Amino acid sequence: MLDTTLILASLCSLFAGFINAMAGGGGLISLPCLFTIFPSALPAEILGTNKGAMVWGTAWSAQSFARHVRFSYRLLTPAIISAIVGSLFGSWCVTLVSPEWLRRLVPGMLILVLIYTIASPQVGEVHAPRYNKFVETLLATLIAGALGLYDGFFGPGTGSFFIFFFVRVLGFDFLHAVANAKILNMTTNVASLIVFSFTGNVWWQYVIPMAVANIIGSHLGTRLALRHGSQLIRIVFILVVTALVVKTTLDAF
Repeated sequence: MLDTTLILASLCSLFAGFINAMAGGGGLISLPCLFTIFPSALPAEILGTNKGAMVWGTAWSAQSFARHVRFSYRLLTPAIISAIVGSLFGSWCVTLVSPEWLRRLVPGMLILVLIYTIASPQVGEVHAPRYNKFVETLLATLIAGALGLYDGFFGPGTGSFFIFFFVRVLGFDFLHAVANAKILNMTTNVASLIVFSFTGNVWWQYVIPMAVANIIGSHLGTRLALRHGSQLIRIVFILVVTALVVKTTLDAF
């Protein structure tokens, strides 16, 4: 007998992986779906199960980008460590302090990201890093630590924030920004998943089929992004951030 909830959750995970691969924001699709499919579940169980599925699609997308986009592991290595520390610290902080105050700030931050991206159509079209290797690595490490903290503490839009900061601060094009963001977002997801796993908030019987679906969606999204490059990614990024503005505003107010 077919499990309808499992099929629906897997379809949501597939679509979330597709969008997440191109512009981040996959949780914008998967989390509301899971909360609807499992209305009596605890938030921690939904978040943990979602992380368990999304991390595999993000990892698949990251390795796919790695075959076509040159990564700077000099830049990524300290940034990964910083993201892990930030995410673990953020996950710990949320057990002590309510993130409610941050909930009201996020829509404003996303609106600024959206306005800047729309008003600067040339930004992210050309890959032109702005700084020398030392400064670039330092800035990437600081960004990764701050967004790792944000992801562990609150979370919505982390992948999109990573993409924006790589484009705006470091001067990457959207393709290179997404590729690097996949690595770092995967890192913060793994750190959060560890915390959720140890607290028993992951439904592994759902994670496995959802992860397979998420990988399929990520594969399709990554292929589309690599084929059409920064121009398509920018359009999808604007659509995702717009949806995030609406969602976070409704949640906050």
